[in-house]
Amino acid sequence: MFFLILMRVAFFLSIPLCLYGIYFVVVALFGLRAQARTVPVQAPQKRFALVVAARNEAAVIGHLVDSLNGQDYPRELYEVIVAPNNCTDDTEAVATRHGARIFRPEGVIHSKGEVLTQAVDKLVLAEDFDAMCVFDADNLVDGQFLRRMNDALLGGAQIAQGFRDSKNPEQSAISGCYSICYWMLNRFYNGARSALRLSALVNGSGFAVTTGLLRRLGGWHTVTMTEDYEFSAQCAMLGERVHFVPDAIIYDEQPLTFGQSWKQRRRWTTGSLQGLQQYGAGLFSSFVLHGSLICLDMFLTFLVPLMQLLGTVLSVAGVALTLAGGGFVFGGIVLRGVLPAVILTVGGFVVSVVGSSVFAAFTVALKNKSLLRMAKGILSYWVFLLSQMVLTLLSFVKKQERWEPIAHTNAKRLEDMNAA
Repeated sequence: MFFLILMRVAFFLSIPLCLYGIYFVVVALFGLRAQARTVPVQAPQKRFALVVAARNEAAVIGHLVDSLNGQDYPRELYEVIVAPNNCTDDTEAVATRHGARIFRPEGVIHSKGEVLTQAVDKLVLAEDFDAMCVFDADNLVDGQFLRRMNDALLGGAQIAQGFRDSKNPEQSAISGCYSICYWMLNRFYNGARSALRLSALVNGSGFAVTTGLLRRLGGWHTVTMTEDYEFSAQCAMLGERVHFVPDAIIYDEQPLTFGQSWKQRRRWTTGSLQGLQQYGAGLFSSFVLHGSLICLDMFLTFLVPLMQLLGTVLSVAGVALTLAGGGFVFGGIVLRGVLPAVILTVGGFVVSVVGSSVFAAFTVALKNKSLLRMAKGILSYWVFLLSQMVLTLLSFVKKQERWEPIAHTNAKRLEDMNAA
């Protein structure tokens, strides 16, 4: 009787988890549609502040500034602004030499969000800019980026996210996994939500936001470890969706080692939990009070850590019940004991490995990349996902206390990307 009660509890708890997964699968299917241009080409009008927070980025900052200075956009309509902070190298000198304007944040800086707060308050909103674009120092920016963002803003967007591609997808297994993850995000999250007129996610860099929206928000004020995730929620609660602009392309350097990846994703998982704590209730309230499907969808996105925790607990509970004699039902037969528990565990693991690898390969094929050259990333993608689950669970126990930078050394130029 006791085992029967536990099995029923586990079954009923699994229902919302299944419905949750079905929702994301159904929405993702809309990402299979061709990502056609949704706004007309417009003459350049918007004046942009291109803001880059940089910490010890002398190896890469020059190539980013060159790619920004080389935009196919009237030079008088944008300004490249580099904000060096906590630097012990010659980042500022290199940025200056390549033609960037320097903005020096005041006080002790702990995060990129703090740099953006000062840059917005003291420069972007104080001067004659129509919008701000944010980049990371390791980025390279396609020459059509500002034109496509100009089109989006003139088409009514208040905030828009570009396509975040990779500088080094084939360099290591980890950089391959990151690249696949971003290609999935672009296609099956941002692209799918663009088709449904829901909100994309601001994705760290390669996004534009109007000064009008920044004023409505009272400037840039984020407090979590993932300022992009947080800013997406702030915009949704204000009634603004993040538009996805797949033709506005940036190239981002991905970590090469598992250690670098672990450190970076540790911060991300902490930030996702902080975001749920800070904005979960507000997003759900906006859905209930105003019927905002944008807020509902983002609320469900913010629930990902909790759903991962629930899925892990139910999986462990299923194995434990089977070992303890409670069993699980398969084909109308109740299976109990060690062998069924092993079958349940190994079977679930094999399905996860094969499923994640097939989906990774499918994503690579959709991106028109070589399956052979991306084989390291495809075959190790299940490890990437499994470690992400571990990181999420770890963040429930102990959150990351401080922001730690990732060293960038891939000094490719935009010409190298265009030739690839």
